[in-house]
Amino acid sequence: MMNKVAFHDSSIRHTTGQAIYIDDIPDQENLLHGGLVLSKCAFGKIKKINYSKLSNLPFYTKIIMAKDIPGENEIGPIKNGEPILAEDIITYYGQPVAIILANTHQEAIYAANLVEVEIEFIDDPILTLDEAYSKKSFLDDPIILEKGSVENEMDRSKFKVSDSFEIGGQDHFYLETHVALTFPGENNEYTVWSSTQHPTEVQHGVGKVLKVPSAKIDSKVRRLGGGFGGKESQATIFAAMSALCAFVTQQPVKIRLNRHDDMTASGKRHNFKIYFTVGFSSKGKINALDLKLLSNGGNVLDLSGPVMTRALTHLDNCYFIKSIKAIGYICKTNTVSNTAFRGFGGPQGMLAIENIIYSVAQFLKKPLDEIRHVNYYSKSNGLTTPYGQVVTKPRIDRVIKEIYEFSDYHKRLQTIKKFNLDQTRNKLPFRKGLALMPAKFGISFNKPSFNQAGALVHIYSDGSVRLNHGGTEMGQGLFVKVAQVVAECFKIPLDQIHITSTNTAEVPNTSATAASSGSDLNGMAAWDAASKIKNRMINHASQLFQKHKSEIIFENGRILAGNKSLSFSELTFSCWENRISLSSTGFYKTPKIHWDQGKLKGHPYFYFTWGAAVSEALIDINTGESRILQADIIQDCGNSLNENIDIGQIEGGFIQGLGWLTCEELHFSQDGKLLTTGPSTYKLPGSRDAPPKFKVKLLENADNDEKTIFRSKAVGEPPILLAISHLLALKDAIKAANPLSRPELLNSPATPSEILKVIRA
Repeated sequence: MMNKVAFHDSSIRHTTGQAIYIDDIPDQENLLHGGLVLSKCAFGKIKKINYSKLSNLPFYTKIIMAKDIPGENEIGPIKNGEPILAEDIITYYGQPVAIILANTHQEAIYAANLVEVEIEFIDDPILTLDEAYSKKSFLDDPIILEKGSVENEMDRSKFKVSDSFEIGGQDHFYLETHVALTFPGENNEYTVWSSTQHPTEVQHGVGKVLKVPSAKIDSKVRRLGGGFGGKESQATIFAAMSALCAFVTQQPVKIRLNRHDDMTASGKRHNFKIYFTVGFSSKGKINALDLKLLSNGGNVLDLSGPVMTRALTHLDNCYFIKSIKAIGYICKTNTVSNTAFRGFGGPQGMLAIENIIYSVAQFLKKPLDEIRHVNYYSKSNGLTTPYGQVVTKPRIDRVIKEIYEFSDYHKRLQTIKKFNLDQTRNKLPFRKGLALMPAKFGISFNKPSFNQAGALVHIYSDGSVRLNHGGTEMGQGLFVKVAQVVAECFKIPLDQIHITSTNTAEVPNTSATAASSGSDLNGMAAWDAASKIKNRMINHASQLFQKHKSEIIFENGRILAGNKSLSFSELTFSCWENRISLSSTGFYKTPKIHWDQGKLKGHPYFYFTWGAAVSEALIDINTGESRILQADIIQDCGNSLNENIDIGQIEGGFIQGLGWLTCEELHFSQDGKLLTTGPSTYKLPGSRDAPPKFKVKLLENADNDEKTIFRSKAVGEPPILLAISHLLALKDAIKAANPLSRPELLNSPATPSEILKVIRA
């Protein structure tokens, strides 16, 4: 049986500082460092780049600009129009204009700050969603999700509520900022080490900028110091800069952003504004939902289209909606281009429907859980999503039942009610709230062609196994999970598997490690590769032992055939002696999925994960400060590949969600400058922001109904959605503080000032 509690393969190296990241690669003698020249204007035309001050410096410098690009100044992952360096027009404050090379990182940063960019004012920048919408400033056509007849069902509904709310953005704040290191080789070949979740996109982007075919570019990464989506598409920008500088100088070049430049020049989670009208019955059954979703795409499109698509296809969460019309507008603003972030639009879509259901509950003066129950997917309500996929075998009833028991939910409701009465009676400042959040999250990339993976497995004559696949390790534990799969195939100890860097020279055409699909895709590809070799070994063992293939058993590092056996190493050596291939590629493509992006209809998700969380919140009604006191989580991981890794992902995702919803706030000045560019101005969740009581349980006996690797389920993104339970608990506490307040007006992040505003509204 697979070891479901195996440790992360790099856990010891992480804790001792021995783990090697790109910035730890020893410097070559001729290595150059790059510093970015960033614009100090949000919207204008470049008149002149003045770098005359560089000539007075006592050290070497060289400036690289857009005119030095031999190929295209273009790295758009979906549509063209996304330059690595501004060439003519500046479209956001902090946009890279040039790169300054020097012999040290510090010299490059110092010199970059001496360069002056003269800019001709064009117009006031567009910085807000409402302003972009009113000026019809969009990055793409609206994306429309429609089902049934909203107009008819709205007319038939007994009640209607209309309102709006805002959902804030979030910086990825990975510990390792963007970094890339390029080594030029002979014959116009380049090796690019990049902190990227998508080595193939780096390969393509570098090839486009340098006008070099992909076969000449080796894109590599061993590990990332965090990604969370921020290094899915945007790592390509900085890798291409590094490669461009290496092309011009024919020397290795490293570009590593400091925290200020990273937060200024790289994208965030999309902030949204939601306008809605909901029609419902006296019982709270939603009949019709009319929505307008505005997302802040920033200055260029990047991945904003798929992000909006996933937001629209997660508006239903766990609820059957009879009729819906939702229009998603991707707003073009003069801010940095927003990008992928854990959940990829799903959290914004699910927060939207939860806020709407809360508004229905407030209007009817009924418990939130009662309104949910009336609307859950079921045979009686319906099982077809707004985009046409049928929710087969929903697990919501089971998950809700387990979370009620696991959290002692109903008893705590009464305890908190008594606490709040005592606080009110004694004129004390504290109020508590308790809330549940159910979650259904679809697993697969929005674009079917991305749902594929490759792997490469070698067994050497001494029995050691080398594993390579297209996934990237960013701390989430993907590598150890895929290694467990190979170890399980051969029934050998995990430490016999050697994990190698992700490398486009070994596994080509990789998909991004994103969409929570890393283990699903790469695990199956690795199993395919290992199984091919194992079948060859079985055939050879059958001849050695003069036994039928069905009698050959791999177990505990040995190969058994009746009362005879060989060690795994002995059999591999025998295979080598007999000229049997011990190397194989593997491949996997996700079945059953199909999607029509124009109609927003199809079967985009291979399966759904289910989960629920209960959060208990405490607020101070005088200051607006809040705390989460307890969190209880049930998460459906199918037949978990590694319970240790999965629980760590659930805990980390939940805390990251708390940051998004309560304290991580992005501030821009009136001229478009980001003011929150480091931990001194951007509030991250700390140790005191984690719940003192934190319980996580994996749903038991819950094998995936679909044929995934060992019937497991994805875990990377779903837990972040469960943090919405805390925002709902804050609303519950606000209602206890002031029965006349309107907690449905609470925007996120729910900072102390936002909480006070709603309490006093």
